[in-house]
Amino acid sequence: MRHVIALDVGGTGMKAALVGAGGELLYQARRATGRDRGPDAVVDGILDFAAELRAYGIEHLGAPALAAGVAVPGIVDEERGIAAYSANLGWRDLPLRGLLTDRLGGVPVALGHDVRTGGLAEGRIGAGKGADRFLFVPLGTGIAGAIGIAGRVESGAHGFAGEIGHIVVRPGGTPCPCGQRGCLERYASAAAVSEAWASVTGNPEADAADCAAAVEADDPKAREVWQCAVDALADGLLTALTLLDPRTLIIGGGLAEAGDTLFTPLREAVRRRVTFQKLPTIVPAALGDTAGCLGAGLLAWDLLDTTDRTEVTP
Repeated sequence: MRHVIALDVGGTGMKAALVGAGGELLYQARRATGRDRGPDAVVDGILDFAAELRAYGIEHLGAPALAAGVAVPGIVDEERGIAAYSANLGWRDLPLRGLLTDRLGGVPVALGHDVRTGGLAEGRIGAGKGADRFLFVPLGTGIAGAIGIAGRVESGAHGFAGEIGHIVVRPGGTPCPCGQRGCLERYASAAAVSEAWASVTGNPEADAADCAAAVEADDPKAREVWQCAVDALADGLLTALTLLDPRTLIIGGGLAEAGDTLFTPLREAVRRRVTFQKLPTIVPAALGDTAGCLGAGLLAWDLLDTTDRTEVTP
């Protein structure tokens, strides 16, 4: 059965699948990234996992994978197939595509940035399906973005496109590890909301989910923390809308799990800020934590000749 390997490498865990020509998830697996054992061990783990997936395909599906797609965090040179830098995984200028190609018997391998790869899946087969222009913004530990244009995701001249989390929304504000002050992700990420709510409550274990629950219970202090985050997010999104003019704005990540508690005030905050810009449809992400793996499968199928290409569906 024709299939490709899809691999989504995270800071702590890896998700993988064998994806069929019609988008069937023929096999799925997960395992730890193993970053506690150092960057070399992480790379060995990725290569071993990919080889095991190839062997599974041969044994159970009757043929080796036609191609592979892998999504990784950090700075990624997609054109050259190099994982340029990852603070969490400890690598620098890693020729991961070449290493995987060698390990997988010479099949073509696509290397993608984790957020852009997840955005590709959300835009092509998820919440943004059918939109010719979309912006995918996951709100997690930080805030990143994926700029979707006609079924592909723009990586930029140097691989930095979509870094919306480092738009300065509060000049002179909270220092950011990037070196600037007042970056969006210091106010509107799940980590930022958790930090703010923990400070207000005096409970270091309190997090963004607790804050959202308190908002739903009409706690005034929680509403203040939450609205500060929503306002900062709306300010950052307005800049993005002005520059990119997307038709659909897809919000994902941990903070989006709050549902209407986030989306109702966010839609209103963005609507209030829009002047000449066209207000996009603002929707929650649809694919959850499978987006990166599904996107990696799309990257793999996109490598193949036109006669072999397919549109993967979840």
